[in-house]
Amino acid sequence: MNRFVDRLLAMLLLAIGMLCFTRVYFALGGEGAGDAFASARLAFFGTAGVFSALAALLFWAGLLPGRSTLAPKTPLFGRGAELQPGGRPRLRRLFAVVPFLAVLALVADQLGPWSRQPQDAGKSLIAEQTVPSAPESQEVTSAPAPEPEAAPASPSEVALAPPVSPPEPALAPAAPPQTVGPLPQAPPPQPTQPDGHREPVVWLAVASDGHSIMSASTDRTIKLWDIDGKRLIRTLGIHKDMARTALFLPDGARALTAGDDGEIVLRQLADGAVLHVFSSGQNGGVNKLAISPDGKRAVSGHDTGRVIVWDIEKGSVLHVMPGHDWSISGVAVSPDGTRAISGSIEGTLKLWEIDTGKQLRSWHGHERGPYGVVFTADGRHLITGSGDYTIKLWDLDSGREVRRLEGHSGTVYALALSTDGKRLLSGSLDGTARLWDMETGSETALFDSRSGPIYAVAFAADGTVLTGGYDRTIRDWPAGGGDGVVLFAGAPD
Repeated sequence: MNRFVDRLLAMLLLAIGMLCFTRVYFALGGEGAGDAFASARLAFFGTAGVFSALAALLFWAGLLPGRSTLAPKTPLFGRGAELQPGGRPRLRRLFAVVPFLAVLALVADQLGPWSRQPQDAGKSLIAEQTVPSAPESQEVTSAPAPEPEAAPASPSEVALAPPVSPPEPALAPAAPPQTVGPLPQAPPPQPTQPDGHREPVVWLAVASDGHSIMSASTDRTIKLWDIDGKRLIRTLGIHKDMARTALFLPDGARALTAGDDGEIVLRQLADGAVLHVFSSGQNGGVNKLAISPDGKRAVSGHDTGRVIVWDIEKGSVLHVMPGHDWSISGVAVSPDGTRAISGSIEGTLKLWEIDTGKQLRSWHGHERGPYGVVFTADGRHLITGSGDYTIKLWDLDSGREVRRLEGHSGTVYALALSTDGKRLLSGSLDGTARLWDMETGSETALFDSRSGPIYAVAFAADGTVLTGGYDRTIRDWPAGGGDGVVLFAGAPD
């Protein structure tokens, strides 16, 4: 029992030592040099940390037997049982008491008036240029479109004051000192429209006739836009939770939408009427959705790791494939409608046979989730864009990586392939979209939103590039690169 108590005490003393070392670490990083009081506190906590760690070691090893023990060769119980005193009771008390005094000092140091640093401490005398970086998604199990963090505030500029000198009326006043780097300029104000999305646009789909766009947003709404008239046709529907995907069916009269509420809704484009609701039940929210070219099958990927094949015509489930251990980040259906691909947030890719639900191939393709997933036109190759910032081309017959496209500095969140299969469009959380030549693998155009992550990309009928993202807008970019225009603005803040 005494040995058990000593080991508990050793663990407590070790924790106290770690607290002292942590205080020293932050003091070294935050307190100004030349402060005698701060230096004394630093020395005290450093000494207390070493003393506590040493005490923990001694108590754990049993080298401070201050407790009374049974004398050798005496009975355990009764009058004959004799106790002999421990070896070093004073030393034991010293090693036990001093660390607890350090705890009191830590509390006093945290709450005392000296703990409050002046507001001007740490300000740089010369302003540096900082560029707000696009926030990166926690690849969480149920939200592939992470909530972006607020952009960092502009740094304050403090310049050394010139020495005071007697005024000379004949001379012009001296110019103020120059900074090394200019302060970052705030992005220009974004246009708004009352019927626009109120939160990020996470999905774009272009109708087969090229005249309309469907968008999904984290504000839960699905909107249908008229490209030619540059106006909102209607809010097609509202999900109970974050909307993720909106797809036109080949008949041009219906759409399939999905979201975090776990519902896949068949809607009529003419008026938004709900024709059927596919409920995933315990399989969780729908992260991504794809349909077969003939519009008869749909494949959904869920935050539980399940992949489900749906019969759209019968309104029923065909297969539930529980092959993934992590949340699904991307799905796609092959051009012939016979196979589907799914990717999960830890980087695993699986190839499925749609009619039977059989798994054909599984491999670890990326270090992080493949969010953008598309088949090539021949159906023999696959393109994936990932949280490891890379785009990869795969040979599905062998599972071998054929080519790697690099250039993004953030998660590649969306991919779109042109109808002729020669151009690949990628959108990233680094705030850019990029156009790639699929024959050479080279980057041919860069589109910089300068207003936050891009979550959705698509090709317009005329070959121009469409993007949607954090700034709530849908933009149109020239295919050769350059500045885009806001096609449909977001709602006012």
